[in-house]
Amino acid sequence: MQDSISFGLLCFTSFFTLINPLGTMPIFMTMTADLNDSQRKATAKKASITGFITIVIFALSGQLLFKFFGISVNSFRIVGGVIFFIMGMDMLQARLSQVKIKDSEVKTYIGDISITPLAIPMICGPGAITNAIVLMEDASTFQHKIILFGAITLVLLITYLTLYSSSRIIKILGQTGNNVMMRLMGLIMMVIAVEFFFSGLKPIILNMMK
Repeated sequence: MQDSISFGLLCFTSFFTLINPLGTMPIFMTMTADLNDSQRKATAKKASITGFITIVIFALSGQLLFKFFGISVNSFRIVGGVIFFIMGMDMLQARLSQVKIKDSEVKTYIGDISITPLAIPMICGPGAITNAIVLMEDASTFQHKIILFGAITLVLLITYLTLYSSSRIIKILGQTGNNVMMRLMGLIMMVIAVEFFFSGLKPIILNMMK
C-alpha cells in the first residue's frame, strides 16, 4: 500500500512539473487572444486530449522502441535525468516555456495550434515522453500501471482546466505568483532528475565492476 502511494505521488508530481500547465498558460493566452470563450475551450480540450493520447502511446510502445534500437532502460534514465535537470533549471529561473514562438510564426499555427505547438511539444514534450517510458518500465505490477495511467489522466485533466481558466488564474496569481510557482516546480523537477540519473547510473557501474 505504502509502495503504491509513493509510486502514485512520483507519477503525479513528475508529470505535473514536466507538463507544467502554469508555465503554459501565458503562451496559451497569447496564442488564443483573438478567440472567443467557446473557441478557446475547444482549443484547450483538443490540445489536452492530443497530449494525453501521445503520452499513453509512448508509455505503451516504449519497450518496443528499446528493443528495436537496442537501448537500455538505465541509459534512458540517465539521459532523462539530464533533460529533467536542464528543464528544472530553466523553471527555477522562471522561464515560462521551452518553446520559442516568433511573431511571424504565430499565424501559421492558428490553423491548428491545439496540435502544434500546444499539444506537442508544449504539453507533451521530450521530458513527459521520457517520464512515461521510464515510469512504465518501473510499473512492475498491474496496480502500478493503473496508478500511472490514472496520474497521467489526472494531470492532463488539470492541464485542461488550467488552460480553460487561464485568464482568471493569471489575474489571481499575478506575475510574481506565477514566477514563485514556476520556481517551486523547477526545484521539484531537479530533485526528480537527480533520482532518475543515479537510479540509472548505479546498475551500469555495478555491471561494469562485475
